[in-house]
Amino acid sequence: MTFHSKADSISKVRHSSGGNGKISNGSKKSVWEYSASTEAIDHIHLEDKYDLFIGGKRVKTKKYFSTINPSNEEKISEVANASGDDVNMAVLSAKKAYDKVWSKISPRERAKYIFRIARIMQEKAREFAVIESMDGGKPIKESKSVDIPLAIAHFFYYAGWADKLNYAFPGYKFAGKDQHPPSIGVVGQIIPWNFPLLMAAWKIAPALACGNTVVIKSAETTPLTLYKLAEVIEEAGLPPGVVNILSGAGDTGAAIVNHPGVKKIAFTGSTEVGKLIMKAIAGTDKKVTLELGGKAANIIFEDAPIDQAIEGIINGIYFNQGHVCCAGSRLFVQESIKSLVVKKLKYRLKSLRVGDPLDKNTDVGAINSKAQLDKITELVRSGIEEGCGIYQSDCKLPEKGYWFKPTFFANTAQSNRVAREEIFGPVLSILTFRTPKEAIEKANNTQFGLSAGIWTDKGSKIFKLVGEIKAGVVWSNTFNKFNPASPFGGYKESGFGREGGVHGLKEYLNLQD
Repeated sequence: MTFHSKADSISKVRHSSGGNGKISNGSKKSVWEYSASTEAIDHIHLEDKYDLFIGGKRVKTKKYFSTINPSNEEKISEVANASGDDVNMAVLSAKKAYDKVWSKISPRERAKYIFRIARIMQEKAREFAVIESMDGGKPIKESKSVDIPLAIAHFFYYAGWADKLNYAFPGYKFAGKDQHPPSIGVVGQIIPWNFPLLMAAWKIAPALACGNTVVIKSAETTPLTLYKLAEVIEEAGLPPGVVNILSGAGDTGAAIVNHPGVKKIAFTGSTEVGKLIMKAIAGTDKKVTLELGGKAANIIFEDAPIDQAIEGIINGIYFNQGHVCCAGSRLFVQESIKSLVVKKLKYRLKSLRVGDPLDKNTDVGAINSKAQLDKITELVRSGIEEGCGIYQSDCKLPEKGYWFKPTFFANTAQSNRVAREEIFGPVLSILTFRTPKEAIEKANNTQFGLSAGIWTDKGSKIFKLVGEIKAGVVWSNTFNKFNPASPFGGYKESGFGREGGVHGLKEYLNLQD
């Protein structure tokens, strides 16, 4: 890509010494060179055109849009753009399935369907992984080792809970002869483009386990694995209308949020859209779960295992090209070890391989869309203009597609935009602290509160910080670790409600004290 500074067009931005925004050259030689090891795509099946999935059938609509591969800008498929009438049809289908089938069958039968979905997904795991990387730009090794296995694990996990809900919430009154917790009804779910299948699993699996029916919308840029999931749902024999899958832009999502037949909204996405959803449902009886933006603090103390922490930093910010709401994008380093950490980070960035998402050697794939690339570029430009001191890996970027070099700013102040705003890209801001108290104050000095990380060999220090950092998830001596049994969610402008674990079930039930 071409990078623009305040005055000149700069095609290679590497290292700015002294925090004054000046550019100096880094190493031009890669640490490692690998031959391509490209994942085969001849085993996957993609349609030229995808219709909506409503009532267990493919439903055509008036408008379609193209979904493209961000690594080469080539069109993959045409995808339906759901209208307000389509949303209404999907909600009515979900309501019919809820009233006549899904709310009436036993929890044990519901569990069988969810187990079946998980097993079929296991059989198609490789196909899911390839499609996820093609449509979203993420490295195939991440799709294979993280996204798809975790999505499958969530279906298995919640299938196990489906007939045990009365044990999950022993302190509540349950209605009905079987003493099962009451479900909500039709739930509307809107998922983001950074983890399409995984976010769908986070939402669909607990909703079904609790006896609800679903209308779910994919992100506009990554709809394909959700439509592949529709094929799995058909194969599993799920009753028609229990899960309805739509695609489209913001208008489609707004129609789901505003539909009177939808009794709960589960949204993962930007804080700005989350605020619009809150305004839209104000005055209604709709339940809502919001998982929004983040600007996570990753805190390194001088007694931390430094090499281990460096790998945690890399995983925390460059995993999935930084397209992670809980990315450790603010690195707080104790002053005494800043020079050492920066030196090791520079060396580690040289070994990050940026390129074809389907190459098994790739560490950092393509940026999801041109719009997101433009946003990252604009924010990084602001860091240069504010003299934050930039360093980028000296990797060669492909000519076609949307790419951005792994980047960090070595001399960042809390007032800089790169330290305050969610960049949602492979960009790290480094700040310093002297004492644990200062680290806590700086970590909490943000409108977000989704996640944080702590690196130290002192258990007492970990427990102190965990209790005082205002974040929904705090990792110690690791980062970006997820498990279906562990709840995930934020505070402040990072949203509210929890997904995952028993907490994730509670969001899909009408419980009474």
